[in-house]
Amino acid sequence: MAAAPGVARSRFVVVGGGIAGVTCAEKLAMEFPSEDIFLMTASPVIKAITNFKQVSKTLEEFDVEEQPSSLLEKRYPNIKVIQSGVKQLKSDDHKIFTEDGKEYIYEKLCLCAGAKPKLIFEGNPYVLGIRDTDSAQTFQKNLAQAERIVVVGNGGIALELVYEIQGCEVIWAIKDKAIGNTFFDAGAAEFLIPKLTAEKQETPIECKRTKYTVEGSEEKERRLGASDKLGSALGPDWHEGLYLKGTKEFCHKVHIEILCEVKKIHLQQEFIQLQRTSLTFPKEEKNVEPDEVLWPVYVELTNGKIYGCNFIVSATGVVPNVKPFLDGNNMRLWTQARQMGWYAAKCMAADTSGASIDMDFSFELFAHVTKFFNYKVVVLGKYNAQGLGLDHELMLRCTKGQEYVKVVMQNGRMMGAVLIGETDLEETFENLILNQMDLSAYGEDLLNPDIDIEDYFD
Repeated sequence: MAAAPGVARSRFVVVGGGIAGVTCAEKLAMEFPSEDIFLMTASPVIKAITNFKQVSKTLEEFDVEEQPSSLLEKRYPNIKVIQSGVKQLKSDDHKIFTEDGKEYIYEKLCLCAGAKPKLIFEGNPYVLGIRDTDSAQTFQKNLAQAERIVVVGNGGIALELVYEIQGCEVIWAIKDKAIGNTFFDAGAAEFLIPKLTAEKQETPIECKRTKYTVEGSEEKERRLGASDKLGSALGPDWHEGLYLKGTKEFCHKVHIEILCEVKKIHLQQEFIQLQRTSLTFPKEEKNVEPDEVLWPVYVELTNGKIYGCNFIVSATGVVPNVKPFLDGNNMRLWTQARQMGWYAAKCMAADTSGASIDMDFSFELFAHVTKFFNYKVVVLGKYNAQGLGLDHELMLRCTKGQEYVKVVMQNGRMMGAVLIGETDLEETFENLILNQMDLSAYGEDLLNPDIDIEDYFD
């Protein structure tokens, strides 16, 4: 059926200019070189994967770069980037209406619309969510004038943030018993914590990404908590190239408040009227004293403590961009986003050609490699004994300041692992988890540093 005049038609439409959307569009462009692939994104830049490296069967390493959409169109001439947000989806009619008033007809649609920061309090000018390049630059600008901030959350963004900030007191409020609960256990957290007080030895890495901003965005003053323009999520190296320093001259100054959440936020005038008492930045082996400084905003925690600060960073996760689409789930990790975008395109291509498709091997094992506190971090399988109940045991190896190795065992078989540092064990452990070999005979020698475990299992 021919499209009506002024209505564009494509066999494949992908919504979202992040890693999942771009990967999906690229895969479809390769599978169907004679077909136009429409990629819809509200941003003038897209997220591209560079320096891709297949570390092992399931582990991948890559860099994420922001690039103008014209570069994607140059690499794949049959990809047509439509720079506009989606206003309406009529799935029964296979129609999409964009915010610039245009209509598009599709046969197959892939939604990779990403997410926006989940703010602890919406509409508060002192609460900032970090999600895309614009919000990260807004954070940098406000941090440059700050003496103290409160960071709320315990995920990947929060972990990177508290380590990278210099010259500013950081009160870090987490609802868990230990930092990084999403990725590792309390033992690994203890291994990482000394990095928060040490003077940084590493030379700052030069930013590998080219920065592009929305035209006119620098001239527009935006409120601190504004998130009306939604770009693609930040890459794993989002802080590189940003100068994350406050007004003070010290390096790290981080205090962690565990097992608590934000109860209430008080603006300065309200706090004065309440005649409450806030606390100074806690010092080692000293009682916390009342704070005489007048702060722009105050955070009351569920443990009863109140801290004043210049602003609050809400790093408590994201909310999927489901409007105007149906309900769906967002991608939480970059490797998952790439894999799911690639697999979605593979399924769309198979359905179009009438071919059968098998489950991709990347779904056999959860595998993720990242970097926290300047350590390489690899998590494999049921790395926190997810779903194993009490019927499991842990084996640990730790060298302070160098490496932390934990494996999860059940009935003599390896079920998961956490590797921090340059352990060179990821491929071996991945194979042991996948093949479910009985390792009972090896006992504690499995983690003996004097034994080259790769010789056992080559």
